[in-house]
Order: sequence, then C-alpha cells, then structure tokens
Amino acid sequence: MRRIRSVKPSVRFPVSPVLLRRLAYASIIANVAIVVTGGAVRLTASGLGCPTWPRCTDESYTTTPEMGVHGVIEFGNRLLTFAVGVIALAVVLAVLAQRPRRRGLLPLAVGVLFGIPAQAVIGGFTVLTNLNPWVVGLHFLASMVVIAAAYALWRRTGEPDVPATPTVPAPLRTLAVLTTLVSAAVLVIGTWVTGSGPHAGDQGAARNGLDPESISQVHADGVFLLIGLSVALVFAFRAVGAGRATRAAVVLVAVELGQGLIGFVQYFTHLPAVLVAAHMLGSCLVLLATLAVLWSTRERRLVAPAPQPTRAPEPATAAA
Repeated sequence: MRRIRSVKPSVRFPVSPVLLRRLAYASIIANVAIVVTGGAVRLTASGLGCPTWPRCTDESYTTTPEMGVHGVIEFGNRLLTFAVGVIALAVVLAVLAQRPRRRGLLPLAVGVLFGIPAQAVIGGFTVLTNLNPWVVGLHFLASMVVIAAAYALWRRTGEPDVPATPTVPAPLRTLAVLTTLVSAAVLVIGTWVTGSGPHAGDQGAARNGLDPESISQVHADGVFLLIGLSVALVFAFRAVGAGRATRAAVVLVAVELGQGLIGFVQYFTHLPAVLVAAHMLGSCLVLLATLAVLWSTRERRLVAPAPQPTRAPEPATAAA
C-alpha cells in the first residue's frame, strides 16, 4: 500500500500593524540620530579621523590607538550606519511578513534600506575627497531624503490602502507644496553656508569659496520666506476649517521660529559647536514638520457602505 506523506502547513509569523509602525518610527529616529552624530564628527574636526574608506586605515577596517579620539569618533559614526541599516532591514522584513500584504509599503521600506548604504557611500567620498564641502553637503542632503522616505513610510503604516482624498481646497494644497519646496531650498542653501564656514571637519579641509556673510544673508532670506508661507498656511487652513492641517501648520511655525532663533544666535556668537549641532537637529525637525503639513492636506479613510433601504411589505402580505 502506498504511503501518503502528510503535508505540514507552512508556518507564518504575521507582524502586527502596531509593531510595524513602531519599527518605522524607530527608523526615523535612527536616521535623525546619524545626522546629529555626523555633525559631531565635523564639529570635533574628526572628519578625517579615519583617513581612508571603506577601510579606516590602509591596513585596518577599524581604528587604531595611534589615531586617538578623532579616529574613535569617526569610526563610531561608521558603526552607527550598520545599526541604522539593521533597523531598516527589520522594517522591510516586517512589511514582507504582514498578512494581508500592504501594497505601497514595500517600495518605501526598500527605498529607506538602500538609501542608507547609498548615503554611506557618499560619506566615503567625503573622506576620499578630503572633505570637499560640496560632497559633504550632498552627504547631508542624502540623509534628508532618507528621513523623508522613512517619514512617508511611517505615515503610510497608519493609513488604509485606499485612495487619498484632499482635506483642503486645491489652492491650499498648492500652497503647501510650495512651502515644502521652499523648505527644501532652505536646506540646500544651508549646506552652502556650512561649506563656507569654519567647521570644515578637519583643519586642512577646503572651503567652497562663497562669502560667508553673503550666503548667510541668502539663507536668512529663504528662512523669512518659509516662515511667511507657513504663517499664511495657518490662517488659510483655519479659514476653511481644516483643524488637523491648522495644528500641523502651527507646529511648523513653532519649529521654524526655534530653528531661526538658533541660527541667528549661532551666527552672532561666531558659530559655537553646540549651537551648530542643535541647528543640524533643527533642520531635521523642520523637514519632518513640513512633511507633516503636506500630509495633513489629504487623508485615506475607509468609507462604510451605505445602508440598504428596507422595503415596505406587499399589501397582500400586510393584510395577511
């Protein structure tokens, strides 16, 4: 008699939406943290603590005692990249393990995962080019792109897979998009200001040749424009009764004012390292607050089916 093999059901480990959302939130925090630690590398003049890449020295992938504290700081920032990558990988695996599978989450999760090594490669070029200020600025902006993707992923984990519907009129959505573009432009110009300033990451690193005072004024003008647009969003959202969008715009204005205050104080106090680090953290917060405003202009909501009207009984049935 032929023996029939028993087929064991495949074991699956579905991931709860709460866990996935927490992992996505942790990814945002980790990517912001690596921006701040990267700033610490530059502000402590440790940008060439490991003088080559991908190795730390020509013979070793790790720092050596002869390299001192600068080597430890630079190598520590490189190690943090692996920690951020592990979190991003956990998010990808959590998205794949979800049942039912969420469409739209996987491209964002994979984008964050591959964005981290791409950002690390750009960081490697900053070392190989002896901290070229333009490459250093690109390194920072790449981190901003990864943070934006991580934020989008986190927001999508809390939304159903239905088409997005606007919560404000189309002109106000256009104004929110314009504010986002100006916010991005302010970030870009901020890297030019940094590239002209004294914190090069190493005493022998070159500067971008721009006049620090002039480019700082251009940056300040962009900040004033951004604050003006954000205040306009507050009043416009309130006028149409968009409560959620109004609250997001108020938070954005508060973050911008705090960031602007740090920027002015650091400029008139000759750029102390502590305030420069706080300003880098503030840049991340401005980006996240701007994205929150943009996200508040639309929503994804499940609509319950309309109840079917009850039919009146036939006259003959009623009589019976």
